[in-house]
Amino acid sequence: MHVDVENAVRESLALVLDPDVAPGDLDPDVDLADGYGLTSLNRVLFLTSVCDETGVALSNFTEHDVARMRTLRDVTEAVGRHAALPAPQR
Repeated sequence: MHVDVENAVRESLALVLDPDVAPGDLDPDVDLADGYGLTSLNRVLFLTSVCDETGVALSNFTEHDVARMRTLRDVTEAVGRHAALPAPQR
């Protein structure tokens, strides 16, 4: 299964923040807490949603991994390391 991790991350954050926020309007380098006001509870909901959408087990990440996920780019890169990749073309 191939997953577009960046779109899944953007869409999940937009849903947690406000239904009127367009996923494409989110800046990948803005701090999730300071810039978007993501609370601890919303962070858990956001990461759970991202993991569900991408098929990545939340158990792949330690508390320290999650603490380092401060921006959309950080989350995309961390989840992307565990997401299923498309099969190589022959």
